[in-house]
Amino acid sequence: MTDLKPEEETKGFDEVKEALSISGLVPSGPDSVENFEEERLHRKQRLAAGLRILGRLRLAEGVAGHVTVRDPEYPHRFWVNPFGKNFKLMKVSDLICVDQNGDVVQGDKPVNAAAFAIHSQLHTARPDILAAAHCHSMYGRTFSSLGKPLKMITQDDTMFYNDVALCSAGSGAVVLDTEVGKAMATALGEKKALIHQNHGLITTGKSVDAAIWWFVALERTCQSQILAESAGDPIEIPDDLAISGYEQQGHDLAGWFQFQPWWEELLRDEPDFLE
Repeated sequence: MTDLKPEEETKGFDEVKEALSISGLVPSGPDSVENFEEERLHRKQRLAAGLRILGRLRLAEGVAGHVTVRDPEYPHRFWVNPFGKNFKLMKVSDLICVDQNGDVVQGDKPVNAAAFAIHSQLHTARPDILAAAHCHSMYGRTFSSLGKPLKMITQDDTMFYNDVALCSAGSGAVVLDTEVGKAMATALGEKKALIHQNHGLITTGKSVDAAIWWFVALERTCQSQILAESAGDPIEIPDDLAISGYEQQGHDLAGWFQFQPWWEELLRDEPDFLE
């Protein structure tokens, strides 16, 4: 967690934010929902797109991994990918809705027990979070075995300055116990990302778009540090410059914005994800 004040969160991004506002592209917050059905469809479309992107980037392997988004009408429910469905083939119609008891209340496919154990606790502990993403990506899970924090060694890394938590509770075991999920949520605190020891990465956001971008970016940050440290002793960015970098690219709107080129590409190449 940084010491930035709320009004400083988007410092340096005001021109982009103004342009997005004029174009009508700024994502709406949970308090601005006027039509639940429209907002629900919007969130599900972004979720299906985010899952396809993770699949395209080969960050999802086998049946592991899950991304959730909170339902706009029933905040104790979330939409998630069904257990065993290929990320690269995900469609809106494939998504399932799960309640606070782990029961599938919409859809006819099963939920991954680990998805419920982790995400139910994250969404409960952080009502400001709309989405959370987790996959067993190669560099994220490898870095998690080291049990150490990230270093600010590249400009891109600074979007995570003081904003990634570490958690060792239940490390290395498949997370099926909600108590472990609760420990993960506690460790996350007010940060946007978590490294779960011997397991991997979890990222959150006020939109699916942001949560997905943070996940991919954090995976690349782990990769960068592993490669740099294998070659030598990387030079770290001074705190004042890291803070400046965070101000520019570490806030939720920046994460949302970074997702948009992927959305545009999917609409062109694989519009069936909207079905």
